[in-house]
Amino acid sequence: MNDSTTPLSPEEQARIFGTDWDPAYQDEARERWGESDAWKQSASRTRDWDAAQWQGVKDETDATEAALAEALGRGVEPGSDEANVLAERHRATIDRHYDCTHSMHVVLSRMYTEDPRFAAHYDQQAEGLAAWLRRVIEENARANGVEPETATWE
Repeated sequence: MNDSTTPLSPEEQARIFGTDWDPAYQDEARERWGESDAWKQSASRTRDWDAAQWQGVKDETDATEAALAEALGRGVEPGSDEANVLAERHRATIDRHYDCTHSMHVVLSRMYTEDPRFAAHYDQQAEGLAAWLRRVIEENARANGVEPETATWE
């Protein structure tokens, strides 16, 4: 089985994901999570995706992130119905790759504020988006029976 989650050439990746995309990110992710069930599931699901399918995923992700930034700008409160819908929309973008539980979504959201690369990605779209998104994900998880403080990768 191909263990790559992005079977595109570096040139295709840069065209789709942007010029700041670094192929080393995939190597880092493989080193960190390559033995996990989620990685294996993602590799299986994405193995046969072509450039057009990857572009569709990128477009969907961009639209979701734009909606999140817009909601932050309007003052949407974490835990509100609208925020929870947006959290589910965000989780669905991840779910295309592997089954992402609410608990897993919380664990991922920690990276959005703790890893400067993720924080910069979100905050370049709207100041404070990384922290706000983390709170939105945590409150949505809480509404779905997961305590964010004790969430684990499950």
